[in-house]
Amino acid sequence: MSNKLEIKQKLFHQCMVFVDERLLGIQNQIHEIQESLTSETKSSAGDKHETGRAMLQLEREKAGQQLAEVEKLKEALSKIDVTKSSETIGLGSVVYTSKINYFIAISAGQLEVGSHKFFAISPNTPIGLLLMGKKPMDKISFREQSFVIETAF
Repeated sequence: MSNKLEIKQKLFHQCMVFVDERLLGIQNQIHEIQESLTSETKSSAGDKHETGRAMLQLEREKAGQQLAEVEKLKEALSKIDVTKSSETIGLGSVVYTSKINYFIAISAGQLEVGSHKFFAISPNTPIGLLLMGKKPMDKISFREQSFVIETAF
């Protein structure tokens, strides 16, 4: 198994890539909506035209909200110091349990480092809230399952 710092750095990097890919996707979507709005403006007038523009405006607002969410994820990641290690679980902790391994950062789904699988979760998800402040050997019950925290760093 890699050393603790290396594992944490790799998980953090995968979360950064996750955020960057989402950001790029949303920026492309906004660009496409802008282009559609521009071409919609050049096309014919009338009710159909107005409906098309209204739909594109709604899409642009939705993309703007998604952009704001991704900015929040980026901000959350900026608060993580991968060089810091503590047995008390907090933001940036890598947690091995008897069932599932976690990286407390952002909700980015399943990540892998070597042969180990981790779930990147936000500290304010239900399981994240349960884990925060806990230490190795603490028992956790979640959704009718019990598990023990084996190690945290």
